[in-house]
Amino acid sequence: MFESKAGILLVGGLGFFVFAFVSNAVVPILMYQHMPEQTAEQVVNANLMYQVEDLQRRYPEPFKKYVGEKPTTENVAAMLRHGRDIYVGEGCWHCHSQYIRPVSNESKRWGPVARSVEYQNELQRPVMFGTRRVGPDLSRESGRRSNDWHAVHFHHPKTVSPNSPMPAYPWFFDNDNPSEPNRRGLALMTYIQWLGSWLEVSPTYENYQPLPDVEVKAP
Repeated sequence: MFESKAGILLVGGLGFFVFAFVSNAVVPILMYQHMPEQTAEQVVNANLMYQVEDLQRRYPEPFKKYVGEKPTTENVAAMLRHGRDIYVGEGCWHCHSQYIRPVSNESKRWGPVARSVEYQNELQRPVMFGTRRVGPDLSRESGRRSNDWHAVHFHHPKTVSPNSPMPAYPWFFDNDNPSEPNRRGLALMTYIQWLGSWLEVSPTYENYQPLPDVEVKAP
């Protein structure tokens, strides 16, 4: 049997399956077994806090009502978890990927190729690589656009992007008003501004460096 063409193809197919399993599952597990998965609290960083403080300044009453008197690691982490749940529940991942591939000059459009270490936290479980890019990849979205832009975009996308096929999300706001984001709106903006916040963004996407622990960079 194994000397026939079908037998050779069978053995070859099984061999490639075993190789793929070892290289894509076993090897990464061994490489990162010393790195425990980070919690949402642990991934709150200076760039994200800058964006959340900006949310507080722009929307003081909604922020006080739905988040608290001021941003803290604990309430920002809670917003991150809630924002990710909304992102998943609303199906945002159908049209927006979160993975920069090493092909087609993607790094020139979206930023550096994704690294495994970026997904070693609870907010990336499971990882939303995405299968379509109807909208832009969001891996490096943090700081690229203002919170006001995101609020208007969620409320009525065509206001800021006339050709966008994205639907409106008025239920992210109180009184159908983009200046009054509710808890869902604030949480989703927090989550979006977190994506890529662990990097120090260059306007040309050419020189990304890890964000210093103590330095806050305005977008």
